[in-house]
Amino acid sequence: MRRHHLSPVPSARHLLVAGAVTVATAVGIGVLAVGGGSSDGPRANPSASASAPAKAPDGLRHTSVEVSEGGCGHGWTDATRGKQVFDLRNTSSRPAEVHLTDPANGAVYGEVEGLGPGTSRPLSVTLGGGSYAFVCLPEDADAVTGPTVRVPGPARGGGPAAVPVSQQDLIPPTIAYQKWVAGRMDELVRRTDALRSAIHCGEPATARAAWLPAHLVYERMGAAYGAFGDADGAINGTTAGLSGGVHDPDFTGFHRLEYGLWHGQSASALRPVADQLVKDVRKLREDWSQARMDPADLGLRAHEIMENTVQFELTGRTDYGSGTNLATARANVDGTRAVLRRLEPLLKPRAPWLPELKSDLDRTQRTLERSHHGDHWTTLDRLSRTGRQRLNADAGTLVERLSRVAALMDVRRTR
Repeated sequence: MRRHHLSPVPSARHLLVAGAVTVATAVGIGVLAVGGGSSDGPRANPSASASAPAKAPDGLRHTSVEVSEGGCGHGWTDATRGKQVFDLRNTSSRPAEVHLTDPANGAVYGEVEGLGPGTSRPLSVTLGGGSYAFVCLPEDADAVTGPTVRVPGPARGGGPAAVPVSQQDLIPPTIAYQKWVAGRMDELVRRTDALRSAIHCGEPATARAAWLPAHLVYERMGAAYGAFGDADGAINGTTAGLSGGVHDPDFTGFHRLEYGLWHGQSASALRPVADQLVKDVRKLREDWSQARMDPADLGLRAHEIMENTVQFELTGRTDYGSGTNLATARANVDGTRAVLRRLEPLLKPRAPWLPELKSDLDRTQRTLERSHHGDHWTTLDRLSRTGRQRLNADAGTLVERLSRVAALMDVRRTR
């Protein structure tokens, strides 16, 4: 968990939209490639040559499609299978979102957000045979569904689609996750107490040995940091944004103790820090029963945990002397799994790539565990070049795949 971000973490919607408007990365980032639908509808008129799309310099078919309250989806009349681009033109006076959907069940194949008045933006898709309709969602106005277009031919060969999740859908997994976090609180308090006891007894070696297990319990609860509020900064904050750096009085919690324990600070200097950490952890346990996580955040958190791991742990930016960043990264894999287990009932019917995601998690976990030798973890600077490259590749692939979870679990406007 992290109080400070060095760069803004993109929202789930941004992840999807970025893929929609960047043709080269559309399939890899979000649920954007279009698969076949199943509903019936009027077949597009193949003789309407006046509006038939032409090949563009990119070699793909381009079709100009109107986005407006009175003409949503107009312009698409020559339907065909395969990879192509819809050039969405907002002819209205207000910004709009645009979804390409299956009119039978509302499954979203691709979307563009924030299409301003008088502007155009491309949506790259791969169509299979089936029925499709554009849905235009103008700002401060009701959604408008355009005409259903029937693409002839078999559905195979198209990309994936997903039925949008609702806030209501996300409430049960969020409650389940909150209960899981509650079940970790006693262990967090117990291990933090042991850390404080070692510091009070003036046993720095014992305290250093107790620090990591306590810290990892907290790190595994990574999806909850938004609901922890100011407690996260007090318990696990870094020196980011603090003018006094490691000597700033607002630098507290686990990382403050880490700095002191691995830089030879005295027990008398660290006792007040340890006392405050125990107090903050106990208050977090006490307050957690009244905390409420936002269900709309759960899918995004599954992505953010590992994104922050790559940004902070695997760069060493959160190492204050212990050299245990790889242990923290390993704990964050556990934290990601904890979120995904609660989301799995929603992901299974929407994510045909879920087995690949689980394989990515397993691969990253195995790579990290190569650095674990008994009670010792290899420090980042001691990784071999091959080991570092393998870790970067595995973690990067996992983060990219988790961005799809964030996109799928994003609550979309449907009306």
